[in-house]
Amino acid sequence: MDIVRIILAILLPPLGVFLQVGIGLQFWLNILLTILGYIPGIIHALWVILRR
Repeated sequence: MDIVRIILAILLPPLGVFLQVGIGLQFWLNILLTILGYIPGIIHALWVILRR
């Protein structure tokens, strides 16, 4: 399942974070980072997915 989350984190970072932690602080932070820049959103999403 982590492979699917990683692929989704690259394509749609907030979706990857949502599947990992649900709606919470990390999800909203990732949406903000994705809006400010796509690459920071990807990096944050991968960090959230790979640390758990």
